[in-house]
Amino acid sequence: MRLYRYLGSLLMGAALIAPVGAQANDRDRPCPDKGYYDRDHKDCHQWDDREARSYQTWQKAQHKTDRRFDNLKEKDRSEYWKWRHEHPDNDNDRH
Repeated sequence: MRLYRYLGSLLMGAALIAPVGAQANDRDRPCPDKGYYDRDHKDCHQWDDREARSYQTWQKAQHKTDRRFDNLKEKDRSEYWKWRHEHPDNDNDRH
């Protein structure tokens, strides 16, 4: 009888933890080299010279200090990707 109790507890715990694990995988989806994953729009962005120029433009428009994108907080990254989707380049196949 004890075995069934432990087994039931183990299965219940696994069922509760599974959705959290699935969310983490979606959030940390790998992008190709020099790519960043945009959680809100669920897409990857390649970091190249054009993206760097767009990032500099965003920093100036937002009156932000000059910081590397890698060092931004997640909130600031989300703000940038939101702005970036509102200000796309001319070619549509970049993202």
